[in-house]
Amino acid sequence: MAVSFFLSGIWDTIAAFLYFFIIGSGRLIEAPPIDPFFSIFLGSFFICFAYLQFMSAMNIERYAFNVGWLIIGRLFYVVQLYSFMLCVQDFPPTFWFTGIIDGLFTILYLVFSIRGGLSARDLFLPKIKNALL
Repeated sequence: MAVSFFLSGIWDTIAAFLYFFIIGSGRLIEAPPIDPFFSIFLGSFFICFAYLQFMSAMNIERYAFNVGWLIIGRLFYVVQLYSFMLCVQDFPPTFWFTGIIDGLFTILYLVFSIRGGLSARDLFLPKIKNALL
């Protein structure tokens, strides 16, 4: 699981550079136009996302909660992406490959979580060892 987490961090780093330098108004995609601020904002989000995955890969059991939310986030992205590609007229089909890659990472997270003995509680409800009350 840690390897797939680390590889998905690399994938998100690539996505960040794509948003920083290729995607956006006046760059690769013109229809619909994407404001440069928006592409820089998404790129910075992907950098943070990648960092989270790199650090989580170092201690997957401690950060199982991150795995659960990455499953939800990637699944939401894949569903949203393909919904737009299928239902929105003139939406560029340029990103079909990202949906496949993110879908594969989601499947890997689920398979490795189950095989590693992580429960749904581990993935979606954080463990609290010492609560400050």
